[in-house]
Amino acid sequence: MRTLSTAALVASTVATGLMAGLFAAFAYAVMPGLARAGDQTFVQAMQHINRAIINGWFLVPFLLPLPLLVLAAVRPGGGPGGAARWWIVAALVLYVVAFLVTGTQNVPLNDALDKVSLAGDPAQLKAARAAFEDKWVTWNTVRAVLHTAAFGCLAWALYVQGAQGLSAGR
Repeated sequence: MRTLSTAALVASTVATGLMAGLFAAFAYAVMPGLARAGDQTFVQAMQHINRAIINGWFLVPFLLPLPLLVLAAVRPGGGPGGAARWWIVAALVLYVVAFLVTGTQNVPLNDALDKVSLAGDPAQLKAARAAFEDKWVTWNTVRAVLHTAAFGCLAWALYVQGAQGLSAGR
């Protein structure tokens, strides 16, 4: 069971790191770059991104950490890895909050923007962008910070678990 738990911890750490990196890249590169675009280009680019991102390359690392973190956190026994458990639980809480931010904030904004017609008048595109951009950027930054904090907790949990394993073997 320890091997399964460790594998779950490693896989969830990698997946959480991928999510932290994705959302951080949007925060420091993608959205500042799109901020320089005109309204139609901005709306069109975000519509294309939001449609394209729903694929296995995104969904696996986005969804998989939730059950893996639960598995890693509830492993039986109080042996090596016990102190790491609190870091895993902290990461799970952070990940769940970030997941909820995505589902309750970013996704509804994406869905609303997806309904905007690119053939509409420029004032409509400007209004759609204004209703979307600042809120989306803010919530994306929140989820980037949460995922990064979760990743940090998991990296530390791996370190703690390894250190406990080494000292238990002496």
